[in-house]
Amino acid sequence: MPTYDYYCKACDTHFEVMQRITEPPLTQCQQCGGHIQRLISPVGVIFKGSGFHVNDYRKPEPAKDSESKADSSATSASKS
Repeated sequence: MPTYDYYCKACDTHFEVMQRITEPPLTQCQQCGGHIQRLISPVGVIFKGSGFHVNDYRKPEPAKDSESKADSSATSASKS
């Protein structure tokens, strides 16, 4: 069940309430009965592991052995 943040301008109170997504937002402050406003908070989500687009479709990195062979053949060709 998600937690929603609310703020009451009348009594300057900030509080959190666990509510279902299908429930309507609260309209009255729990302390003074004044009008409250639901606040929007950012959510921190980090996708790790296999199964995500960035990990599955990343270009393969070239092998280090093939790079060193290509460099050595290029240097030997320029010396002759």
